[in-house]
Amino acid sequence: MSFGEPEGYDERARPRPLGGRVRSRTLAVATCLVLGFGLIGGAVTGSWLLGDSGDGGAQGTFVAARGLWHSVPVDKLFPRTVLGTGAGPGGADRTWTRIAVAPDGGCKGAFDPLLAKALAPVGCQRLVRATYTDATQSFVTTVGLLFTKGDQAAMSSLAKRFQDDGLGGRADLMPRPYAAKDTAAARFGPGQRASWTISVLTDAPVVVYAVSGWADGRTVDTPQPADQATQSGAGTAPAQAGLGNEAEGLADRIERALRKDIAGPATEKPS
Repeated sequence: MSFGEPEGYDERARPRPLGGRVRSRTLAVATCLVLGFGLIGGAVTGSWLLGDSGDGGAQGTFVAARGLWHSVPVDKLFPRTVLGTGAGPGGADRTWTRIAVAPDGGCKGAFDPLLAKALAPVGCQRLVRATYTDATQSFVTTVGLLFTKGDQAAMSSLAKRFQDDGLGGRADLMPRPYAAKDTAAARFGPGQRASWTISVLTDAPVVVYAVSGWADGRTVDTPQPADQATQSGAGTAPAQAGLGNEAEGLADRIERALRKDIAGPATEKPS
């Protein structure tokens, strides 16, 4: 058919019968519909047989993230220097310097018993940790990445439990610090824990946490979770010192860097 010419006429504008053409078109359309439905049905059946739910990309990314602890260099997981623009009290900037990296390993003895029990449903694939100090070396913060064995359903269930039961705010579920000898964190033991945060990711098999304290080894009678210590008007010693900001700010930056590694080259801008 040519544009501008009435259908039912040939190229010389002479009338011609339409019956045969209509029947041919009808037959052709019917054939295409049958073939189309057959292809769609075959694709759906194939998807069902293969168990493809349509989120294969997300599932693949989730599984791949489990191995980042050994495929990503330590200086990328835990940069030597971390900038925390606006991360301090009142929006002040922070700079953290890495002073120690713990050898990667399992989780045996790495957590207090109750926290180990709470995390048990997702298992422990690998635990990596590093300790940082602030620019004045007044505070020390250990940040950890627990790579779990759990699938997406298990991680979502754990995240929901932490949220619903308020597990992240319980002082008896504080993470342990990593106190490295001959560093500013040498006296950073369980009794020096002042503030902490725990984040259970649902799009990756990872639990991100951080725990902060004073570098001078002073004990803390009443530690406070970071989300409370960073609230306006909080009057506890950890809040007044900004230790909630230390834990929350550093954990946030390490988690952001991890998410870039999870996403891979797709999020990297060309140079």
